[in-house]
Amino acid sequence: MSQINNPMEIYKLLNGSNCRECREQTCLAFAVAVFKEKKPIHGCPHLDKEVIDRYEGAIEKPNTIDEYKAEAIEKLKQKISLIDLSEAAKRLGAEFSNNKLTIRIFGKEFSVDADGNISSLIHINAYMIVPVLNYILNGSGKSPKGNWITFRELTGGPSRYAHFQQRCEKPLKRIADTYTDLFKDMLEIFDGKKIVSDIDSDISIVLYPLPVLPIMVCYWKPEDGLESNLHIYFDSTSDENLDIESIYTLNEGFALMFEKIAFRHGA
Repeated sequence: MSQINNPMEIYKLLNGSNCRECREQTCLAFAVAVFKEKKPIHGCPHLDKEVIDRYEGAIEKPNTIDEYKAEAIEKLKQKISLIDLSEAAKRLGAEFSNNKLTIRIFGKEFSVDADGNISSLIHINAYMIVPVLNYILNGSGKSPKGNWITFRELTGGPSRYAHFQQRCEKPLKRIADTYTDLFKDMLEIFDGKKIVSDIDSDISIVLYPLPVLPIMVCYWKPEDGLESNLHIYFDSTSDENLDIESIYTLNEGFALMFEKIAFRHGA
């Protein structure tokens, strides 16, 4: 029996006709319902028996990253309590007032107090907490140079590159393939800026997960028999401001946030 890890894997098994015979408005809505175990996969009348047998009961829902990262977060918060936040703010070019250091993440303000607690007007999860605390503890505050490189070219990147492709770039590519316009809209939600780069892609947008840690998302549409493609690029100073594991975690969380928005809007 094969394993299903997200709704998009179910959606790819369907014919995309939106016939509504499953009593859902779209094939994507049906895929989400199956993944949430609200409907069985055999509820689609167009799936072959072989496909149904292979994927029936194959939903795999791993523990959330918040559960996995809880211990790491507590350790980082303890380290934050031992440093001078006002000095860290100077090093990072961040704001400091009312005993809180404030930085912008995807254009939104996040504040950290002397106990390592993060507050913001938007939802906070471990994908953000771990990289942000590591950034405050160890970031150099070095300004970006505008030299774009791949994840594999970052210090420590080669050993994590295959996982980065699987967990970060491929999920974003699937979303862009299915909802290209929505993909562009979502980038704008996170304060993305369209740019013209030396990389000849159809869509190139720069985002700032952290103030001096820009990422550039480049997407190539399918044409002339060639498949679509998507890559995430980093400034050459990125590994001086954040460790490779935190960069990976930040981008994995970014991809998961996009998936949630796509399923919500697409369905």
